[in-house]
Amino acid sequence: MDSLTLFCTAALLAGGLYWFVCILGSAEQTGKRGVDLSGGSISAEKVQDKYKQYWSFFRRPKEIETAEKVPDFVDTFYNLVTDIYEWGWGQSFHFSPAVPGKSHRDATRLHEEMAVDLIDVKPGDRILDVGCGVGGPMRAIAAHSRANVVGITINEYQVNRARLHNRKAGLDSLCEVVCGNFLQMPFADNSFDGAYSIEATCHAPELEEVYAEIFRVLKPGSMYVSYEWVTTDKFKAEDPEHVDVIQGIERGDALPGLRPYSDIAATARKVGFEVVREKDLAKPPAMPWWTRLKMGRIAYWRNHILIMIFAALGIAPKGTVDVHEMLFKTADYLTRGGESGIFTPMHMILCRKPESSEHD
Repeated sequence: MDSLTLFCTAALLAGGLYWFVCILGSAEQTGKRGVDLSGGSISAEKVQDKYKQYWSFFRRPKEIETAEKVPDFVDTFYNLVTDIYEWGWGQSFHFSPAVPGKSHRDATRLHEEMAVDLIDVKPGDRILDVGCGVGGPMRAIAAHSRANVVGITINEYQVNRARLHNRKAGLDSLCEVVCGNFLQMPFADNSFDGAYSIEATCHAPELEEVYAEIFRVLKPGSMYVSYEWVTTDKFKAEDPEHVDVIQGIERGDALPGLRPYSDIAATARKVGFEVVREKDLAKPPAMPWWTRLKMGRIAYWRNHILIMIFAALGIAPKGTVDVHEMLFKTADYLTRGGESGIFTPMHMILCRKPESSEHD
């Protein structure tokens, strides 16, 4: 082989590797590199064991009887998946309807901004992000509304990531992050001008408990909006395929059991809220939210190969490959749930805490 041919072959291989590793990845992978994947707050040598414990606990989520253990296992879940989510998906751990002519990043931002627009807050108001993750929605909402956003997440590793991103974005003066359980929040009664949760309260064993806590910390007359994961009116409990899809979503996303859409408003009213509006934001004319999962299959296989290489070299902890494979299988269940219409991750409910109430 002459030198020119050898050079061209090497250049082609190098270009192909660059395309495979860099171009095919998510456009939103900021602040986390594949070589930095970890188990969050779990030490590297314990990631595989923690994954096995998690999988055993959530294998049949509807049969979980020890609900008090759910928060600890949700914490474990986010230790296992946070770096993978942030690397391959971005800093906003939720879905949004596709918007023609808009990137995934822009569609996500619009979905987040709509939440704060719905609760009608003013610059300088103090609002609560219930289940803030690494703070992608918090930063978009703070920048859009100029409200002071306080986020709470049960996962200490996510707290540290969120604070880092807030500083990098120059928004740490508007964004505060607290480590805590949203079932027992460390905030005073009547201390927030508004609240929102984006695909987060689905982790609560009892929705009534988290709604009651949100009601407690809101000022009278203020608003709360939530995007909930629910089964829709198309779900049939007697259909084995429907059950398989829903259980696949539950065990792959640390859910103690998906709720029917009809439970959401009833629960909000039970704790004292007035229900202002309720709508499934995934219904037409909204564009499908699951297209991003289908379009990401090539990137998944690219990422999976890289994770296997990182794990083999000892760069990523043992067990990371298993976690990534679990997330890919869960993406298939989510896609099937969206295409069949039996599941939505964005059943929106807008509530108001009355000016005066027997719950006060």
